Amino acid sequence: MATTKISTGTVHKIPADLRTALAADAKARAVWEDSTPLARNEWICWVTSAKKDETRKRRIMIGRSKLTSGMRRPCCWVGCAHR
Repeated sequence: MATTKISTGTVHKIPADLRTALAADAKARAVWEDSTPLARNEWICWVTSAKKDETRKRRIMIGRSKLTSGMRRPCCWVGCAHR
């Protein structure tokens, strides 16, 4: 079975659960791949900074939806402190 190549961020590696969500959605994946490494880094940090598993899952669902609609960065978030 072939794996789908999903680019990572500048600092953070893409976690498996986010990779799986993006691999399952061609539109979200296309926006992800067209985004800058810094923008991808912010999505990754936004997802991984969740303290609860339920929050992380919700952020993955929201992120996938926002990417599908063309949004390139998480809205209303201060940004990744690891830039």
